[in-house]
Amino acid sequence: MIIVDRALKARAEAKNPIKVGMIGAGFMGRGIANQIANSVPGMELVAIFNRTVEGAQRAYNEAGIEAVREVKTVAALEDAIAQGQYAITDDAMLICQAAGIDALIEVTGTIEFGAAVVLEAIAHKKHVILMNAELDGTIGPILKVYADRAGVILSACDGDQPGVELNLYRFVKSIGLTPLLCGNIKGLQDPYRNPTTQEGFAKKWGQKAHMVTSFADGSKISFEQAIVANATGMKVARRGMLGYDFTGHVDEMTTMYDVDALKALGGIVDYVVGAKPGPGVFVFGTHDDPKQRHYLNLYKLGEGPLYSFYTPYHLCHFEVPLSVARVVLFQDAVLTPIAGPVVDVITVAKTDLKAGETLDGIGYYMTYGQCENADVVRAQRLLPMGLAEGCRLKRDLPKDAALTYDDVELPPDRLCDKLRAEQNSYFAPATVLTTA
Repeated sequence: MIIVDRALKARAEAKNPIKVGMIGAGFMGRGIANQIANSVPGMELVAIFNRTVEGAQRAYNEAGIEAVREVKTVAALEDAIAQGQYAITDDAMLICQAAGIDALIEVTGTIEFGAAVVLEAIAHKKHVILMNAELDGTIGPILKVYADRAGVILSACDGDQPGVELNLYRFVKSIGLTPLLCGNIKGLQDPYRNPTTQEGFAKKWGQKAHMVTSFADGSKISFEQAIVANATGMKVARRGMLGYDFTGHVDEMTTMYDVDALKALGGIVDYVVGAKPGPGVFVFGTHDDPKQRHYLNLYKLGEGPLYSFYTPYHLCHFEVPLSVARVVLFQDAVLTPIAGPVVDVITVAKTDLKAGETLDGIGYYMTYGQCENADVVRAQRLLPMGLAEGCRLKRDLPKDAALTYDDVELPPDRLCDKLRAEQNSYFAPATVLTTA
């Protein structure tokens, strides 16, 4: 972000850094801590929550910060911030409630816990930057309603593919083209992968097996493309997206899509497996002006009608602090729902399921997620993937069956279910009354 670096430099020179709290100190959280501490002038990571304070301390230590203070109360956290001390805690609500923190970065990947954190932060007038597409894709629209009411910003982040796609989408629009496809480049897609099959890869990179599985089985990309859809109004061309296998360059894919079909849907979100330049993102757009099409051809983008734009990388945690700066300094959300859900992620059986079983979570053994247009999800009462964990099956279901609310008993008294019901009601399609 060309404007952000100078704004952060000015905050550093004024000795008035943006003060950030982080919720979660896993693999990505540790990367973010290192980045803010060592590469982002004008920003301070003043507090970290983790379920174990040892994990929070590790994040600071790996960033080269040895002196940290464990806090148990809001008053103690506020005192630490006032004294310029770095704080760790196993109580996330302290960071949500404490004065002196401008924004939170939520990096847990959880739904129920993440929802509680976001609501508490919003209630205390804190901006929230999500590195949590699962939460965003399940109840992001209603959480944004709460944020809007409180006068704060809820945003996804730069670095993850959705944020990179939205940056590219905004660029393509800004030069006068109409984006018709936002795409994500994958190296692998196999819905039947599980933590056992992905254990070796996870160990190699120091990640959790279920998190790696959520990428391999398509659940993660489904959440990522769902939140892009919700931020743009785009749909999916079919359940699960088109998901072509293609080993050439994305520039060569412009002839594989029907422009009229894309226009009829208001554009689509999609992905491709195996294309170059991986692991990047791409946006295909069109232009109505033949004079400008002549220039685009001169500039080596081809004759159209679709023109290819791509970013050949996504740098995850390296870019997340830029999102914080965009939100705090410029009130510029990276990615946020424009209204209610346009695309949802539904729950699909990864194996034959039996009545009485309790569903495990995202990236585990029993289910995988697929994108579906929200109107279909409503009409068929399909079970959102973000709500599936902990549900008890009422009946047997075959492999690859899409689960519905009628197939399960929800766990009692979950905040995420209440928020989802509120979201469904708030964004319910208007009924048109007709007279005979």
